Amino acid sequence: MQAMNRRGRILTLGVLVIGCSLAPGSALAYGPGEGQGAGKPSASGSADGDGTLSAGVVYDRSKNGTGKAAGPVASTTTWTPPPCYYAPAYSPTQLQKKLEPIWQAESTGSQWDLSQRNRYVDGKPYKDFNKKKAGKGYWWDGFIPDGKESAPGAFDCDKPYFWVDEGDPPPAEVPEAVTPEVLAHLAYAEIRVPGTEVALAPEGTTKVNLPTWAWLDKAEFKPVSVTASVPVLGIDATTTAEPVSLKIEPGTEDAETYPASGVCPIENGRIGEPYAKGKADDTPPCGVRYLRSSGDGSYGLKATVTWKIHWTSTVVDGRQGLPEGQFGADQDVVVQEIQSINR
Repeated sequence: MQAMNRRGRILTLGVLVIGCSLAPGSALAYGPGEGQGAGKPSASGSADGDGTLSAGVVYDRSKNGTGKAAGPVASTTTWTPPPCYYAPAYSPTQLQKKLEPIWQAESTGSQWDLSQRNRYVDGKPYKDFNKKKAGKGYWWDGFIPDGKESAPGAFDCDKPYFWVDEGDPPPAEVPEAVTPEVLAHLAYAEIRVPGTEVALAPEGTTKVNLPTWAWLDKAEFKPVSVTASVPVLGIDATTTAEPVSLKIEPGTEDAETYPASGVCPIENGRIGEPYAKGKADDTPPCGVRYLRSSGDGSYGLKATVTWKIHWTSTVVDGRQGLPEGQFGADQDVVVQEIQSINR
């Protein structure tokens, strides 16, 4: 898919993806706009001997969260992942094949076409699409990650195509250019965590003043990760999210939570404890006690898991922190009065 930026240049919407629904050892790549007439280079994730180049960022989501209720985390701070980025996109020949048909169509205006020819062909500043440097560098382009088309700043990566020699860093005045840190931020936006519907005991319907136990499936709530890379540059970053706590909001002020803060930390690899026979008189380590009936309706209990997030890279030492993320969901809880028996 493509979209026109405010300077009249086409930005590519999309990324490369390594899917998680594949046989072991196999991968399926989708090129930016592939099959939609976007005109982007083939998306193989590498550059071959004649400089044919893939475009954008490759995502490996094979260790990401799955399931119908899975969703993205929201930063607990004002920080948000970048809505656009710059990355290698074209070899000299590829850029020529992209631009010349546009100029020949004369659909963008003679003045704009002339300025483009001056820039990329006539040496102001590039000569003949930099063909003398074929295999020694790449033309960089702006990209909008899938789903970010309407995000604030999505069309800000609208600089003209620029050249970067192989082994050189991108220009310092282009902060959105891919680096391991930028890749980590992009991977943050791709993280998906399991739905947060908690198991309750009693299930579905509970009683006034009866402690209700709450817990999360230990098998589902484990670390998830996404790796973002640009193979042609040899850089990557893996962003990992680990569950650290569950916050329970009963949906009414007429309730008490266990613990009193409503925040249940992860302990021994799990959040909360499943109810078992013989624990009726115990206080649940994680749960809620409703003090009033929900009448003919129900209370909307909200369960929100906080995830601690960090990133690592094969080209950067150590573990780097990122803002914590949260993901929550509501579920209905019916609360009934305990019926007394008159003798």
